[in-house]
Amino acid sequence: MIAKVQHIAGACMRHTKYLVSDVAGGMGMHNRFLRQARGGRILAYHGVCESRPLRYNTLFITKKIFEEHLQLYRQYCHIISLDDFFHERFIPGKFNIALSFDDGFANNHRFVWPLLEKYAVPATFFITAIRDAGYDILWNDFLTINTVYGPRKWSFGEQHFCKKRGNTYVLSSGSRSLPDLLRDEGFHRKQKLMQAWPSGRAFFEEKVPADYWLQMTADQIREAASSPLITVGSHGYYHNDLGRISTTAIREELSASKRFLEQVTGKPVTQLAFPYGSYRIDTINQALHCGYEQLYATEFCLPPGKHHWQVRERMGINPFISSWNQLLAVIKGHYA
Repeated sequence: MIAKVQHIAGACMRHTKYLVSDVAGGMGMHNRFLRQARGGRILAYHGVCESRPLRYNTLFITKKIFEEHLQLYRQYCHIISLDDFFHERFIPGKFNIALSFDDGFANNHRFVWPLLEKYAVPATFFITAIRDAGYDILWNDFLTINTVYGPRKWSFGEQHFCKKRGNTYVLSSGSRSLPDLLRDEGFHRKQKLMQAWPSGRAFFEEKVPADYWLQMTADQIREAASSPLITVGSHGYYHNDLGRISTTAIREELSASKRFLEQVTGKPVTQLAFPYGSYRIDTINQALHCGYEQLYATEFCLPPGKHHWQVRERMGINPFISSWNQLLAVIKGHYA
């Protein structure tokens, strides 16, 4: 009970801080801080949709909000390419940021690319090779969306799950969630789950707009890569957790993803973003062996002194705060 009260109190305090910050921003009280800001940050976005971004997960924002972000970044920051950021080719006089988009959603082609063109902003699209495997959806999106509509209790193999608050299937024992269990596995078991799910795929076209789950086609990847503003990087082959699967599986996944994306785009693919931000030393070594030169996480996973110089951190976007507070958080490097 005490922990619950403390959690609610903390959430209220953060909400109040953000409201105060919004008011202060409207009064111009942050202008000096913004003018004097220096340094840089790499930002990690995911999906962009027209409305109801939190309908299935907390990784989406609306295209309206994304455009607001771009307008603020253009006003107060220098937006540079991820390659320039990696090589520290910063532009003096303002805070420098680089934009990246994970997962390869078709909505990046539909909504993000036109806005990048409108504001002349570079970005990297980190895309899986799931299309090469014959799928148009990532396993985790399939699971997330199906869980919303799935039964209260469900069995997969010999394991029994029940749906908890937040629409997550958890082992009946309560020890681990189904998504977490599957991150320990290769794609074969995830494929079995997608085939065994009670509702299958039939409801997708009927109930769920494609913007929430559909992956870019090879033609869309090729078209996006033709833009001088967009760089295509790898996000794995199956969107497996590269920090948990075997070393052999890591090597096969990264080499296959690189090969597919290079065949589609006709360009070298040397940037890699780890799915879920997860990696280990083997992941780094195998990525470098496969020919990747720039590696991107969300947070450093290894102990101090163990990080390879080719790994960079990125900061995820918070869909629960205003665009103004997002800009301040980007510059400060943390959320309230």
